[in-house]
Amino acid sequence: MPTPPTNPDELLKAFNEHRGELAERMGIVLTEVSAQRVSATMPVAGNRQPYGLLHGGASVVLAETVGSVASMLSAQPGRIAVGIEINATHHRAATDGTVTAVATRIHAGSTLATYDIRITDEAGRPVCTCRLTCMLRDRPPGSGSVPG
Repeated sequence: MPTPPTNPDELLKAFNEHRGELAERMGIVLTEVSAQRVSATMPVAGNRQPYGLLHGGASVVLAETVGSVASMLSAQPGRIAVGIEINATHHRAATDGTVTAVATRIHAGSTLATYDIRITDEAGRPVCTCRLTCMLRDRPPGSGSVPG
């Protein structure tokens, strides 16, 4: 696999063309990319639990996706971001439409990057709030893939 691009526009294009199995299966599409802020959308349909509500785990996958992409942009060239902690508070149910996640940088140092992620419904109401911390480390030799 090629090394992920470090240019935000190239990363946005590369991710949406090669999202990876989980992001593709869940319908996650990046809409904005920078080291300070990354946003994406995800349909509720196909990501519901048996009661017809957006699955909480789907919200966490969406949050980790946007936070990981942002963390990759915070990492220096030749380094990768590896998630080490995520938490989530679920505020309200979503039953249809699309949810939007926005990851905003809280901290980016030489070894850690932390992002606040807000997931909202189409009316702009909070669905879930997450915080993701990624460790920034050297890329193992012979590795590399598009994050997500």
